[in-house]
This record gives sequence, C-alpha cells and structure tokens, in this order.
Amino acid sequence: MSTALLEATEHQGRARIALTAALESGPSHAYLFRGPRGAGKRAAARALAAEILADGAADPEDARRRALLDPSPHPDLVWLVPRGAQHLVDEVRERVIRAAAYRPFEGDKRVFVVEAAEAMRDESQNALLKTLEEPPAYVHLILLSSEPEALLETIASRCQPVDFAPLPAQVLEAALAGSGAEAEVAAAARLAGGDLERARLLLSPRGRELRGEAERCLAAALADEVGSAPWKQLLDEAEGAGTDVEEETRAALEEEAKSGLKRTAREIGEEAKRAGRRRRTEILDLGLELCAAWLRDLAALASGAEEVVFNRDRLDLLRAQSAGIDAARARSGAELVQQVRRSLDLNVSEELALEALFFRLERLFA
Repeated sequence: MSTALLEATEHQGRARIALTAALESGPSHAYLFRGPRGAGKRAAARALAAEILADGAADPEDARRRALLDPSPHPDLVWLVPRGAQHLVDEVRERVIRAAAYRPFEGDKRVFVVEAAEAMRDESQNALLKTLEEPPAYVHLILLSSEPEALLETIASRCQPVDFAPLPAQVLEAALAGSGAEAEVAAAARLAGGDLERARLLLSPRGRELRGEAERCLAAALADEVGSAPWKQLLDEAEGAGTDVEEETRAALEEEAKSGLKRTAREIGEEAKRAGRRRRTEILDLGLELCAAWLRDLAALASGAEEVVFNRDRLDLLRAQSAGIDAARARSGAELVQQVRRSLDLNVSEELALEALFFRLERLFA
C-alpha cells in the first residue's frame, strides 16, 4: 500500500483492510466510501485513484504524483464536486457518464470520483445506473457519501462499500492544535462527533457565535426567561450562514458562466438558493445539537461524571448551572431537543418548533 493511502487510512482500520485487499486482488469497478464528513474519505479516494492510475502507466511514479495533486492535472482522473446544494444533472452526464465511454488518455485506467454523491438528483443517479451496471473495463468509479441512505438502493447495491468511522476526539485535537485555546480545541473535538470539518467550523467566528447563542438559549430556559425569545438568535445565525453561502455560490456560478459553462440566470439563482437553504438547515441543526450537548453535560455533572463533559472550556458555567439540577430532567431536556431536530425534517415551522421547545424546557426545569 502506498504512503498516501496509509496516511489517509491511519485511523480507519476497516477502510485500510478493505482497500489493501482491493489493491492486492485488483480494484473493483465501483466503490461507495461511506462515513461522516471529515473522516478521511476524500484523502483515501485520492490515494486509491492514484494507485489505480499508476498501475499500467508508462511512468507510475509520475502518474501517482499528478493524481495526488489537488486539483489534479491527470487527464484520466475526473473529480466531481457539487457547485451548490446538488450536482447538476448535465455535469454528471457530461463529465462522468459520457466521458466514461472514452478510453484513457494515458495508461490503462480512468477514475471518476463523485463527492457528496447523495447530492445527485434521482435523475442523475438513474442515468448513472447503466454506467455502474455495464462499465467499460478501464473505468473505476468512487462515490463519497456522508448520507448513504439518501442514495438510491440501485446505486448503493452496485458499489463495493468501504466504511469510515468517526475520528476519535484525540485525533481531532491533534489536527486542530493551534486553532484556539487548548480547552476550546478539546471541546470542539468532542462536540464535532468525529467530524473534522465540523470541528473546524466550531472554532471559526461563526461557530463560536453559534455556541454562544445555544448557551444563551439554555441559560434563558434555566432562568425562566424564555419570554425574550432567545431562539430567534439561533434562527438569525442560520439565516446569516445561508445568505453568505447563497451569495458565494451565485458568484462562483456566474464566474463559471463567463468561462463558457452554459447556465441561465434562472438556473444560477435557483442553484444558489438551494445551496443557501442547505447551509441554513445545517447551521440550525448544529445549533440544536449544541443545545442537546449542553443539556447532556449538565446531566453528566449532576451525576458526578465531569470527565465525560464535552464543553471542556465552559466547566465553571456548567458547574454553576448544574447545582440543584436533576440529572434525569437534564437528560429529558436533551431528548426534547433531539425530537425537535427530527421534526424539522418534516417541514414544520422552525420558529414555532423552537418556541415550543424552549417553553417546554423552561417548564421542565421550573
């Protein structure tokens, strides 16, 4: 196994075993790398692609070196990333399905990597199905997904799964060293649930503000002060994040349109809005998850289990709030938050759901 693949799977034992076996016996025509964001799927896919392209190349080392670059100049490595909330149907058709019919420009293989494969619309997935069922001998596809349940069963069943587990908190701490105070880095590593990208977000200005808003919401519930509607700040944070991503996506798509990629103003606007809505949903969900984690920490302290607290940088405040709190009530509060997170998938009114949640929490701790 190459050094790059060893490094990419350093903390992913199951993935390392699966990919070692694949290289020894000959790689499959299609893989589904599944696991949380930030678990190393992207790096492992690039390393696997480099090994596949090096095999049979006139100069294996040079082919491997070019494939490992990001972005890669290797003509037989196609890497697809969604521009907004979803992959464009035409882009999947042109860059993967139709391109797969052409023989390699050099060497014996072509590799197509689709990041966030769950962001392909059903139309794209159905179109890709024939390529998965009857791929040319020289084609290898690698799909990456943090939400594999969103893929059509017909797609998933035709790929060899490679599982990536959440990274241990200690690994995240090492990767985040220097990004903040030691206690804050430790907290972000635990609150991220093994997702390095989420941990980095929590250490960004937006992530720090989001943590603060979640804490203020819980403090209001504990102090019988939810009449001030503290949850509105969580909604504002999510709205701001969505607006930023919408503007960034629109600018990127307009730049691409100038360079020759055909796209109407309406298509650009719709795609940018989808990206903004997706980001807004992600941030709101993270805010609620932070609320649940805070209540979990209160339950841990009330039970005398300070060593398992996630918010390591807020211990003094948590100790003060946990005084006199019943651990069972704190755990019940965390479950109420999780119920609301699940309900938001059903398109209920977010503001009404959050208002009801925090008034219920206020009554729970009254």
